[in-house]
Amino acid sequence: MTTPDARSGTGRPAELFFEDLVPGLTVDLGVVTVDADEMVAFARRFDPQWYHVDPDLAAASRHGGLIASGFYTVSLFMRAYVDHLLSRAAADASPGLEELRWLAPVRAGDRLAVRVDVMGARPSTARPGLGTVSLTGTMLRLGADDRPEQEVLRTRFRGWFAVRPVEADPTEAEAEATEAETAEAAPTDGDRPGADRPDSGPAAAVQPTAVPTTADPPTAGSSDGEPTESSGSAEAQRHD
Repeated sequence: MTTPDARSGTGRPAELFFEDLVPGLTVDLGVVTVDADEMVAFARRFDPQWYHVDPDLAAASRHGGLIASGFYTVSLFMRAYVDHLLSRAAADASPGLEELRWLAPVRAGDRLAVRVDVMGARPSTARPGLGTVSLTGTMLRLGADDRPEQEVLRTRFRGWFAVRPVEADPTEAEAEATEAETAEAAPTDGDRPGADRPDSGPAAAVQPTAVPTTADPPTAGSSDGEPTESSGSAEAQRHD
């Protein structure tokens, strides 16, 4: 069974851990194409400014047409980050963004190359078992020849990633299993012969017996077994 610390950001078994995300590493997050309908629907729902949702006003403005909400663009980045990195890595939560910049307008039909660079990594002091990784994400508009034309988004943020689980030493595990089997097989006091029988040895022969010290008259009993009060003498009983 895969433990929570060994699961990726999407719940599958992880293959990348904190130790794998070393400074200098660049991860290609693929290429996304901006869908016109999705771009406008997102803006209408979350950022309905006129240059995101009104084609006529946007066309007559300095923008020359609709441009994507910056939050839609960063959402495209996040999806690529999840699909190509967090789906493989033992990712925990993120302590937050440090920078988010929209460097150029994004339009319907743009093809954006996405990548993330590892800038730093250190064990977390606040979350034992996790490491803090500093990352820079970028999105670059591609030209017709698939060469980068312009950077449209840059973000700096940190992520928590689980350290690689330590596998038990097979030799130690085998020794512990053998020790457990030996302890289970060892006889207990209840397993020894005669443990449940009275002791019939010499010690039993010298056990003291109770000796009555007085000749008190027996107490009369009632029919239900409870003692009744004695009258004290036979004469008194006759007068009753």
